[in-house]
Amino acid sequence: MATNMRGLTQFIADIRGARVRELEEKRINKEMANIRKRFKDGNLDGYQKKKYVAKVIFTYILGYKVDVGHMEAVNLISSPKYSEKQIGYLAVTLLMHENSDFLRLVVNSIRKDLNENNEIYNCLALHAIANVGGQEMAEALSEDVHRLLISPTSHSFVRKKAALTLLRLYRKHPEVIPAAEWALRIVAIMDDMDLGVVICVTSLVMALAQDHLDAYAVCYQKAVDRLRRLVIEHEYAATYAYYKVPSPWLQVKLLRLLQYYPPTEDATLKNILHEVLQTIMNNCSEPSRNVQHNNAQHAVLFEAIGLAIHLDTNSPLVTTAAVLLARFISSKETNVRYLGLDTMAHLAARTENLDAIKHHQGTIILSLRDKDISVRRRALDLLYSMCDVDNSELIVGELLRYLKVADYGLREEMVLKIAILTERYASTYKWYVDTILELISAAGDHVGDEVWYRVVQIVTNTEDLQPYAAKVVFEYLKSPSSHESLVKVGGYILGEYGHLIANEPGYSPMELFAVLHSKSQFCTAPTRALLLSTYVKWVNVFPEIKEQLLNVFERYRHVLDVDLQQRACEFYALASRADDDELLQNICEEIPPFPPRESALLNRLNKKHSDTEDKRTWVHGGKDINLDRQLSRRGSRKPTLGDVNGNGTIHHGADAANDITQSLMGLDLTTSPTSTSQSPTTHLDPVSAPASMLAEAGIPRLTVSPNVERWFEKLCYSSEGVLYEDVQLQIGIKSRYHGHIGQLAVYFGNKVSAPLTSFTTTLHVEEPEAISASFAKIAPSTIAPRTQTQQLIHIECKKPFSKPPILSVSFLAGAHQTIAIRLPVVITKFLEHVKLGQADFFERWKLIGGPPRESQSVFPISLNDAGHIDLPKQRQVVSGHSFNVLEGIDPNPNNLVGAGILHMSVDGKVGCLMRLEPNREAKVSLQLLVLRNPMLMFSITAMSSHYPKYL
Repeated sequence: MATNMRGLTQFIADIRGARVRELEEKRINKEMANIRKRFKDGNLDGYQKKKYVAKVIFTYILGYKVDVGHMEAVNLISSPKYSEKQIGYLAVTLLMHENSDFLRLVVNSIRKDLNENNEIYNCLALHAIANVGGQEMAEALSEDVHRLLISPTSHSFVRKKAALTLLRLYRKHPEVIPAAEWALRIVAIMDDMDLGVVICVTSLVMALAQDHLDAYAVCYQKAVDRLRRLVIEHEYAATYAYYKVPSPWLQVKLLRLLQYYPPTEDATLKNILHEVLQTIMNNCSEPSRNVQHNNAQHAVLFEAIGLAIHLDTNSPLVTTAAVLLARFISSKETNVRYLGLDTMAHLAARTENLDAIKHHQGTIILSLRDKDISVRRRALDLLYSMCDVDNSELIVGELLRYLKVADYGLREEMVLKIAILTERYASTYKWYVDTILELISAAGDHVGDEVWYRVVQIVTNTEDLQPYAAKVVFEYLKSPSSHESLVKVGGYILGEYGHLIANEPGYSPMELFAVLHSKSQFCTAPTRALLLSTYVKWVNVFPEIKEQLLNVFERYRHVLDVDLQQRACEFYALASRADDDELLQNICEEIPPFPPRESALLNRLNKKHSDTEDKRTWVHGGKDINLDRQLSRRGSRKPTLGDVNGNGTIHHGADAANDITQSLMGLDLTTSPTSTSQSPTTHLDPVSAPASMLAEAGIPRLTVSPNVERWFEKLCYSSEGVLYEDVQLQIGIKSRYHGHIGQLAVYFGNKVSAPLTSFTTTLHVEEPEAISASFAKIAPSTIAPRTQTQQLIHIECKKPFSKPPILSVSFLAGAHQTIAIRLPVVITKFLEHVKLGQADFFERWKLIGGPPRESQSVFPISLNDAGHIDLPKQRQVVSGHSFNVLEGIDPNPNNLVGAGILHMSVDGKVGCLMRLEPNREAKVSLQLLVLRNPMLMFSITAMSSHYPKYL
């Protein structure tokens, strides 16, 4: 720039050559006058505008106010030349603030550059939006920035800048960004091949997910999958290895992102996370000699330990982490000690068992005297979090001793934490009073009003404590110097409860008055006002010192402070009324107990922890809250098909699992069962999918192809076939069920010559208490052209259900596409054949009784080409629904009779009987069943009996 513009080069040289400030200002004023004259003429070409605007920018950078060049900078942005456009953008970002009127003039120019195919122009525009970040600009251009981010034609570095620009806009004006609507499309970019793009998008997702957890829930699976590929499979470019650690910045972000969500109940994701965390911890078992390598590893390790604590504090991983943390808090490196103490505080705030931490209590206490104040702060946090009933007196005593020599920046926080711990873990009220008064005496000016307010509340509400508190506070007031906070506590307690100790030696009314009044001369006006209230109460209970008290009121009637003067006059008038002692007694009654209320100390402490862009996933010392949250999220392991055999007993061999896996292999999906000329519908929504579930999952409700419904109905009574097909994707199913456990092999076939990228599958279960569904493994993020991939789904029937799981598939194929389709998992899939004779069948049929366990339904049936009832077809449907078709039971040979046992893990086994009575003349069929199930291909009603009472 300087070599191309000699005038700018000379101007900069003149400024640098100025010996004194006056010469510099003179040169600048001369140049600014010349620039104003040039701009006023208006006959300037692009080069001259660029040169003069550059001089204005340099002047502004030096710290001088400039009021010229704004309009010319706006014009330069529209220039087709890069050098002129660059200077224009630089001037706009430096000279204009977000509320500047000139910004409205550049919005269209910025939008034009965003829509250009020139990536350099795109980046200049993104820089300007991110640096200015005004609300008007955000409202006008956020859609364009989002389009650049998701566009498959955008270069990687443009997408990175677009993600960070969108993050900047969201942090400043979150109401402008439709975060929930963009969730699926933004999360899909986390599968990008460029790790730089993934890092930037993950930063954006972290900010958005904190406020929209449900909408961005799919990012959980993406984060786990990317961690597996980075840590276990080492799938990354060499340029993203920092001292042999694969992209530590991305690992840290992903591990933090997972902590925003409750621990997953998906067994597959749990196993992958466990393997990832175990690998990270194993990699850090031995420190390296390279400092940078250690720093990168430690950054990942401490975030991994935080995630392990978040998932389950009782897991072996946390035990391993506790051993590592014990080594870190004794490290010679300050940063390692800091991180070790902070992470151990996280563990102490979440775990139920503090024994592993208490082993290192001495080391932690020594850290209070570390040379680095940041380490001392973390040691204080850790002691606060690890304090319990057993070690409270030791920790509080140690903190009190350290308080006297602690940094001034730490004392206020220490006072709050000591007061909270003293109240929370006080074994006796006397210990509480002794400790809290010692704290107030030692802390001095660092004691906030909340501390002595809380002391007054507790003493007032505890009748047995009042005489002891009065004695102790009086002894503290006898010391030569007493802090004003202690005088306030003494004034309140002695005024309310001084009469309880007045008859004991050394605590006479005169002595109480002499000690307390001697402190008043060193106190501020509010404290003196409190003491006047104490004195008027003493007039009522200590008539022997009434004269001295009246003298005090008399003196204060002439002070300049209005509040003190008014109080003194009123109290003097009350105390001087000799004819009406009852009025004084009523006014000076003891204050009643305070109503139960939350301690203000906790609110004050929470305010001291300043917020950052990333929300905390745990609270210092909030053990009860953290434990409740952790226990409520903890789930149990789901049984797999290989664990339980048909009669519900444990199967110890691997043959069953292997046999099932083999039976689900080899489904041919090259052709669909029905030739269709289906339009390329890229979004599919099932008929029965609840709008609330699909909206929560971010799945739009659109039209369903008729073939999909027919394929679904056929798979309800068959074990394999095509579930969905369009011009791009084919989904096939092969299934097997055993008792209350089922396993589905879902085949995804890419029918086009381009890969399907960012491929994501999720399961939505509307009745989780009745049925559970989970993947055996994470789906690959990419399906190569004209290839097929398989996923296994484990199903467990707990109770009767009516709504099958919904499989949601999203992928990128030119544009982002989402498919939501019902899985053919209906209640009859969990039936088991049972054999019955004619007598047994009708005996149980009669015992079942009427509704609601018995009902019937009439529905139309189709005839074959010859006009007859297709009995083989009817038999196939009934048998396909897992009923055992019983021969020779019904006198009418056209009627079909079936029996089965429904297996459920929670409700046990239920016997099921059915009878199908086709009627050719009426073209209808009457069906009786034992189980209500609106998901069957025909409408049925039900009657049921509990096994083995009837079956």
